[in-house]
Amino acid sequence: MADEVYDGAIGIDLGKRLIGRRIDDPTVKKDIESWPFKVIDDGNGGPKIEVDYLGEKKAFSAQEISSMVLTKAKQMKEIAETKLGKKVEKAVITVPAYFNDNQRQATKDAGAIAGLNVLRIINEPTAAAIAYGLGSNKSSKERNVLIYDLGGGTFDVSLLNIQGGVFTVKATAGDTHLGGQDFDTNLLEHCKKDFLRKSKKDLSGDPRALRRLRTACERAKRTLSSGAQAMIEIDSLFDGEDYAMTITRARFEELNGKAFSGTIEPVAQVLKDAAIEKSAVDEIVLVGGSTRIPRIQKLLSEFFDGKKLEKSINPDEAVAYGAAVQAGILSGKATSAETSDLLLLDVVPLSLGVAMEGNIFAPVVPRGSTVPALRKRTFTTVADNQQTVQFPVYQGERVNCEDNTSLGEFTLAPIPPMRAGEAVLECVFEVDVNGILKVTATEKTSGRSANITIANSVGKLSSTEIEKMVSDAEAFKSNDEAFSKKFEAKQQLESYIGRVEEIVSDPTLSLKLKRGQKEKIESTISDAMGALELSDSTAEDLKKQELALKRLVTKAMSSR
Repeated sequence: MADEVYDGAIGIDLGKRLIGRRIDDPTVKKDIESWPFKVIDDGNGGPKIEVDYLGEKKAFSAQEISSMVLTKAKQMKEIAETKLGKKVEKAVITVPAYFNDNQRQATKDAGAIAGLNVLRIINEPTAAAIAYGLGSNKSSKERNVLIYDLGGGTFDVSLLNIQGGVFTVKATAGDTHLGGQDFDTNLLEHCKKDFLRKSKKDLSGDPRALRRLRTACERAKRTLSSGAQAMIEIDSLFDGEDYAMTITRARFEELNGKAFSGTIEPVAQVLKDAAIEKSAVDEIVLVGGSTRIPRIQKLLSEFFDGKKLEKSINPDEAVAYGAAVQAGILSGKATSAETSDLLLLDVVPLSLGVAMEGNIFAPVVPRGSTVPALRKRTFTTVADNQQTVQFPVYQGERVNCEDNTSLGEFTLAPIPPMRAGEAVLECVFEVDVNGILKVTATEKTSGRSANITIANSVGKLSSTEIEKMVSDAEAFKSNDEAFSKKFEAKQQLESYIGRVEEIVSDPTLSLKLKRGQKEKIESTISDAMGALELSDSTAEDLKKQELALKRLVTKAMSSR
């Protein structure tokens, strides 16, 4: 029975890594290999955690798992109700800053499953900043505060400007798939190899042995935050074999060296996005249990040239404290001088926009925009008498939509027939305070409109994609520029070919052509069409084709 309960407990602990994701997500596949429970397909591509409960197999979605965590708040809810003498049914829920739209919507659903009216979804580092900003007893002097939030499963960095009661998020970065669980897994893998070497037995296929070993690894990790070494000792771990190993802090740091160093990259990214030097950061606040690891603290301090880290708030409680303050403000119950003029300005972590002709990404809400946000952009038709327009919605930083993430699509139809380019299609993006998106398109002549609210379609944006999007945008900048140039050259060549074909097919205009030139023009058009169809044609190739055709037409149209 103990093992059955434990199985479920671990499932709840790791459910956050599944919420809003698909079972075929590469990071989910990788995690499944080390998790001590089974993850199955729900039939629609969504993951479900399978556990043993009272001798029966039970399967739970990530939302249900998260709702179980939220339901644990029932005890706190009852305490609050006793204290206040009234019912408590509303809640503010925190999420990692880099959660995408799907994950935020899934979290709201989890709150509803738990019977809570979710007033607001707030980013964890922002909540921590509120806790720190209100509790620091500092003057209203303007200051830049970096929140470094490393928890059990996710990692966020946010840079805020705090002045008086105004908290403005300048930039945010992170990794929704990095945290203490990964450090446990690295130590677990080391122990599995050590056990195999000592006993000549492989315990990888035994869920119970893996559960027990992971727990011991987590305990050792905690011990190493204050001690130089820790003992991992388990009786009858697998097939009657006992296991014992001493792990030093130095060895633990070596096993996790890459993961620890990886937490510094988002810090540098945030400073770059906010366009400030690291010397301009006034305070560095540690949030999340994993920030207790000495090596993490050392790396962060060294990055800021030895700057002292701020440890005045409890890293485990700061986020909840900030969320409670926000809940008090939203309910009108927070009336103290500290909170009366508090204003929270958060940001969109990745650009939002639509795909234009040629699959070119047209950002409407730029990355870093303050939320809630409302942005408009005008588009038009690409063909004569076009009566249907598709609006594919994407999230990301790349020029080619194929390199970004599709969030959904909607159709505006019918619209009045007009010549290409005459229709005025206004596209409005609204991002609410929870970071959830609604897109509306309106044809201005008829007033006809259509919209989409990006809801819980399972995990379209994998954590690996989230982590790499911003860095990829920089790394592939030259590729994106080449893609844009090729698209422009392609459009120009297609347009010119169309005009030349009209000349050749028009009986009156074709009479102006020199004898024998029509066949040469048609042959050159054929060559140009072939270049358009070649995937490896460059912008330069297409421009050469256009120039060759222009020269031939000019020569053929010149006076005889």
